[in-house]
Amino acid sequence: MAPVKMYTTQVCPFCVRAKMLLKQRGVEQIEEIRIDVNPEERQAMMDKTGRRTVPQIFIGDTHVGGCDDLIALDQQGGLLPLLQSA
Repeated sequence: MAPVKMYTTQVCPFCVRAKMLLKQRGVEQIEEIRIDVNPEERQAMMDKTGRRTVPQIFIGDTHVGGCDDLIALDQQGGLLPLLQSA
């Protein structure tokens, strides 16, 4: 399974929802980068994605986007193939 990295904050309901969906699809480990406790990581996230909001989700080298993007990808049938691509 492809590695999953997610930029998050502690009190983000969209982060929780995204993690739940990923776990439902078989993801056992998510590398979380907390931008609320590491402000320099927020800038790194914005440089990589061009976005300021969390979550920002990467599956392998692919930037999926935020929670809504992840849900849309799943509904279109693209999430599982992306997760299994590694």
